[in-house]
Parts: sequence; structure tokens; C-alpha cells
Amino acid sequence: MKFKLVKFGKELTISRGVIIAAVIFFLVELAIVLCRYYGYYSSQTSFDQGIFNQVFWNGIHGRFFQGSLSSSLSISEPIPDVSYHRLGQHFTPALLLWLPIYAIFPRAVTLYVLNVSLITAAGIVLYILARQRLEPKIASLIAISFYGSKALIGPTLGNFQDLCQLPLFVFGLFLALEKRSWWWFGILAILILAVREDSGILLFSIGAYLLLSRRNPWLGLVVCVLSFSYCLLVTSKVMPLFSHDVSKRFLIEEFGHFVEGEKTSSLEVLWGMISNPFKLIVEIISPFSQTFSYLVGLFLPLAFVSAISGATWMLMAFPLLALLLRNDAWMLSLSMRYVLAIVPGLFYGTILWWSHHPGAWKARLRRFWVICIGVSIFFTLTSNPNRALSFIIPDSINPWVYASPLQQWERAKIINSYIAKIPGDASISATSHIVAHLSSRREMLRFPHTELINDAKEKISVDYILLDLAQLKQYQVVFADDRERLQKIVPAIAELLGQDSYGMIGCQDGVILMQGGVVSDSVALSEWEVFRQQLEGVLE
Repeated sequence: MKFKLVKFGKELTISRGVIIAAVIFFLVELAIVLCRYYGYYSSQTSFDQGIFNQVFWNGIHGRFFQGSLSSSLSISEPIPDVSYHRLGQHFTPALLLWLPIYAIFPRAVTLYVLNVSLITAAGIVLYILARQRLEPKIASLIAISFYGSKALIGPTLGNFQDLCQLPLFVFGLFLALEKRSWWWFGILAILILAVREDSGILLFSIGAYLLLSRRNPWLGLVVCVLSFSYCLLVTSKVMPLFSHDVSKRFLIEEFGHFVEGEKTSSLEVLWGMISNPFKLIVEIISPFSQTFSYLVGLFLPLAFVSAISGATWMLMAFPLLALLLRNDAWMLSLSMRYVLAIVPGLFYGTILWWSHHPGAWKARLRRFWVICIGVSIFFTLTSNPNRALSFIIPDSINPWVYASPLQQWERAKIINSYIAKIPGDASISATSHIVAHLSSRREMLRFPHTELINDAKEKISVDYILLDLAQLKQYQVVFADDRERLQKIVPAIAELLGQDSYGMIGCQDGVILMQGGVVSDSVALSEWEVFRQQLEGVLE
């Protein structure tokens, strides 16, 4: 495999193979996520897209980090509030960087483009970083491995998430370190901390590497102290100013097995780990099979070289440890956003290994590496990450669960026709995979929530309810969470109709539109009754 260099200036040259890989990655990923978005295909993180879009939409209207959708997840808000600040759940000031772009294109789809663009750009910076130490052919394969890794393909096929900024910022930090550009190093370190309250864990790992490897011990010590202090300060002092979600919900849900009580802090969690070393070890290695497959998936596209790199293990030690200790099965999924905190150390550690072992480059290893990249891409796509390829790959073989593109686009037409009937400033509640399309508004909820606190501090009921139960009905046979949603939604609809608080003004193929304070349409009610009878087995 030969890699020709394409010049973009006197100093900047990029491998043609890397450029091709970046273009393919960008176009394919973007095409898939847009197909899922416009076709209303569900995913594990569809609701998150609506949360981020509403936060950005509120931001361009001067209501920074506010969102009724975020409020619906808060334990501090018994009734969702439009003025709730999401900073109490996740401290993400770095999102302000992209607000000008969103202001030009204020739509949820803009965030998909931004998500794919940031990851694609990170791969280019990775190649430039690798070229500081390696010859073009090795640097090119490292960058192509990046685009062929499930740890990048999977999360990017999901929805926009704050962690998508990490690879770009951290690779930039490593590049500043290589060039000894300390101003840029400091700026990027601050940006990394601003990504999320827990991104300091990644920066702490980088500081530990600089300290333990004696590459730059004083800088490493400063980075460790800065990142550790930042995490403690933000989680214990700053975030509680907005809500108590981090102490009473997130830390308890993720690390409650290390502490006692219904409220905790970062320091208490840390002490709970240190004071229970046996439990700490058990949590790290269990479940062993899932942890092992997770690591194999990480190392595969890099031909497992990263697994024998001491620098790799130091650079990703603390973010990996944080994932292994969390009480959440989704943490050990290469398709979820959390893996993006591990990726930078994984690839930079590989660069460092190759720089110290130039004689290891052999034609046989090169062929094996290319095969590993191909195998990684194959298993990534066949695993249908984030259900992004459900229009091609069945979600289940036995029982057979598959929605063809034609079938899904026909339902999308119905949903869009109902959306066209809803005023742009109306308050609305909807099912998860519809939320993002309607979240460019102040008052938005996920059903069965129907009440919120508006800007006048009055409790109101939403004006409209838009639900797609057909998709939930189809997928509930294999996805327990879809079945649970149906079992909550159908009784809630019956209650609202029984109270005459809402009228059903549209029902077609399981897509339902309701409006507050109106009389139900008789045809729509008849359609609903027929569909409801089809769900009797599920409801029982």
C-alpha cells in the first residue's frame, strides 16, 4: 500500500490515503445519520439529540444552557421548567464555541453535521501529530485506523454529544506538546476541561503520563493538580448552584455501589474506592468477558500494537478506570460516546510505541494491519451501532424485526404531515425519536410528560402531543425498553382522553396527534381503537 503526499502549503503535507479515508468517513457517516434522522429511525440516544438542540436553540436566544427537556430528567424539578440550566447535570461550557455556527443554521440537523465534522477533523490532526515522529506510511495507517475504528464509527453514528470535541482538542494538545508550544498547550488544556465536568479525568491521565514517564514531570504535576482540582471544584461547588443532580442522581447511579446514602460527592466516591481495594479490583475485572471484548475492539484497528505500549496504558488509564467502575452496562459499549475519552490516549500511545520501535515495521505486519482495519470495519457495521443501519440490517432475525426504508419513509410522511399542523411556537410533548425534530422551541417535553413551568412561572399543559407508537409496537418484541414505553404511553393516552383534556385529531398507522382543549375527531378515535386492540397482548 503506497501513500502519496498532497501538499497544502510549505510545511503541511497530508497523505492522499488519509484524505480519501477522511472524505469517505465524513460522507458515509453523515449520509447514514441524516437518513436515520429524516426517516425517524430510533436509536438509544435519539432523545439526547433533542436535548442538545434545545440547549443550542435557547443559547442563540440568550437563554444559555436552558432546556425543558433537560429539566424532565432532573430530580430537582418535580415539574419540568423551561428555565432549568443543564449545567447542573453536565458542565459543558465548551459548547459555546459552536454557537455561532448554529446561529447561522439553527436546526437539529446542524448538530449532526458538526458531530461528524469534529470527528473527521480529529483524524486529520492525528495524522499531522503522527508525522511529528513517524514516516508517512506508518502515520497514514494510524490515521486510517482511526477512521476504521468502532470506537469512532459507532459513537459518530449516534447523535451529537459533548464528548465528540475531545479527540480534536486532545490531539491538538499532543501536537502542541510535540512542538513545545506551551501557549497552545494551555489553551487546549482549558478547552478539554470545558468539554464536560469529568473530562478532567482524561487530562489527569495525560499529566500522570508526563510525570511517570519523566518526559516532563513538572508539567505533568501541574496538569494533574489542575485537572483534579477542577473536577472537585466543578462537581462540588459550581454544578450544585444550578441543581443537585450530580450529587443525588448521577454519582449515585454510577458509583453508588462505593458509597452509602442517597447523596454523595466526588471526594466521597474516591474515598469509597480507595478504602475498598478488593471491591475496586472486582469491579475493574468484572464482567470479564465484556471487558475483554471491549479492549479487543479498541486494539483491533491498530493491529494490537497499542496493547503492548506502556504509554497507551498510562494515557488511557484513568478514563478507562472510570468506565470500568461505573454501574452501567452501556459504559462498556464501543458504540457509546464514553469511549471517546479513551481514544486520544490509545492512538497517541501507539504513535509513541512506533517512534521507539522503527525496526518493527515489516511488510507482513503492514498486511496484517490492513486486515485488522478491514475486520474492525466489518464487525462495526454488522453490529448495527446505535441502530443506525436498521434500514439495511434487521434488528432481529428470530423473531424477524425489520422496517424497510420504504415502510419507514411512508410513516415519516405521516409524521411530517402532522408536524406541519403544529404552530412553531406551540408547546408539545412527543415520543423520543420525534423530539429532536420539534425541539427548536422553548416548551418541549417527552411523553408521557405533559406539564411544565413556563417563563411566567405558571404550570401549564402542552398544546399538542405527537406520538409514533407503530415503531414502538414493531420493536417491542426485541427491545424491553420499547415495550415498557408502550405500557406507560397507552394508559396515559386513555387517561387524557377520559379527562377530556385532549382531543385526538389524527391517527394513522400508529402515528397519533392530540391537541389540548378540543373535541376528538371520530375517525381518528376509531383508528386509535383499532390500533389499541392490536396492543392488548403487549399491555398485558
